[in-house]
Amino acid sequence: MTERARTDDVLHREGEIRLRLLIESIHDYAIFMLDPDGRIASWNSGAERITGWREDEIVGRHFSTFYPDEDIRAGKCDLELAVAAEIGRFEDEASRLRKDGSRFWANVVISAVRDESGRLIGFAKVTRDLTERRQVERERAARLAAEQASRAKDEFIAVLAHELRTPLAPIVNAVQLARLRGYDSPELEVVERQTQHLVRLVEDLLDVPRITRGKLELNLERVEIAQVVSQAIEMAAPVLEQRHHIVDIDVPRQGCAVMGDRFRLAQVLSNLLTNAAKYSEPHGRIAVAAAAAGGRVRITVRDRGIGIEPAMLSSIFDGFVQDDGARNRSMGGLGLGLSIVRSLVQLHRGRVVARSQGRGTGSEFEVELPSADAEEVADPGAGAAGRASGVLSPELTETSATRRVLIVDDSEDAATLLAEVILALGHTPRMAHDGIAALDLARNFQPDIALIDIELPIMDGYQLAGHLRREPWAHELLLVAVTGHAEPSARTRSLGAGFHDHIAKPLDFATIQRILRAGVGRRPDTD
Repeated sequence: MTERARTDDVLHREGEIRLRLLIESIHDYAIFMLDPDGRIASWNSGAERITGWREDEIVGRHFSTFYPDEDIRAGKCDLELAVAAEIGRFEDEASRLRKDGSRFWANVVISAVRDESGRLIGFAKVTRDLTERRQVERERAARLAAEQASRAKDEFIAVLAHELRTPLAPIVNAVQLARLRGYDSPELEVVERQTQHLVRLVEDLLDVPRITRGKLELNLERVEIAQVVSQAIEMAAPVLEQRHHIVDIDVPRQGCAVMGDRFRLAQVLSNLLTNAAKYSEPHGRIAVAAAAAGGRVRITVRDRGIGIEPAMLSSIFDGFVQDDGARNRSMGGLGLGLSIVRSLVQLHRGRVVARSQGRGTGSEFEVELPSADAEEVADPGAGAAGRASGVLSPELTETSATRRVLIVDDSEDAATLLAEVILALGHTPRMAHDGIAALDLARNFQPDIALIDIELPIMDGYQLAGHLRREPWAHELLLVAVTGHAEPSARTRSLGAGFHDHIAKPLDFATIQRILRAGVGRRPDTD
């Protein structure tokens, strides 16, 4: 029996050694024993790594050493031991302290340890550092929150744009109709100019989420900068004319070609021209120049206006930024124009810089783009293909035939004024204000063209388009979605529903004429 006792003692000591080695080998967990009063009795290397305390420094201290003052004052340490003693185990996740005073996020498990008689002889405490995992979770939650906020912002902007476009449509149509009837007055010019300004603001609002989310598509083609400048001046004409500015142009007709989106590049220069006009005294001069050199095309827009403070030059292209010193001289705006300029130029693999010597010295903006002659274009015809979004391409043959046009819009003002414009152009319009009425009217009227709003009562525009396409007489009917929603997802859904094209309100005069010119063949009942 003495030999057996000696053997059991050896095995027990070997077991303790193995257990100690096992505990010491676990570096990701702080494992230590507490006496019944909560003082630390043993310590492993994982505890030293996590907390920074050495065993000779910590043994004999109370385990509250790892707890923030607010937890100690709240009696958290005593509560945890009491719960563990009562039910055998306590678990929690909370902030703990390292030796250097820094905090870490920990999962803590305290287990009661009892002898064979059931007497409490201490506690086993296991702590795991979850700081990195919690940081990852926080970053993931923040990213999800940011994505949700971004989606909510984009949805809000889309709804806002729709609500703004809806009243703009009848205003634009009323101005167009007045022009067609030969009415002209200074008051009409004011209405037209301010309406165009509102339309530009709406477009700027929509461009920001498109660009930031990478949803903006470029229809690339070879284009001479002279053509872009001409279109940009036309776009900026209302502001230039209102402030009586003279634009000096030094742009060669040929030799400054780039591979770009003609409309978006015109938007870049139009924004720069508008900016120059707004921040220059009336009757000023604005210079536009372009030159090609070293495989790059450089376009400059220079004004003699109020200039830019040097401190503003580094942030002038940031979104929603306006020069506080110049704000009272501004004609309004959201501070998005130059931000959109930079984004569009970067999408064309170019750069834009602003220069000014300070207040009262004028400003110069330089846009630099890769020259088309230096570009290697895999498919030269891709640009032309990208422009043709549907049957309403400007390359189609014009026709002077009278069109029967069905207008479906729940806004009576918008529908009535659009019908008046179409009638004044020599075509035959009919109106309906909901999907059911439009379907009944179409079966008798058998239109050549249907201009359909999407958000209709009873039956929406998508459903109406589907019903019209199934009519036996409508296999050559031109379906155009005319809506306040201009976001890419809305356009994709319209084309998927069977519309030939998707056009945002308000329809300008050129767009209306283009729709009326777009031939889709002759109907069976026409000669």
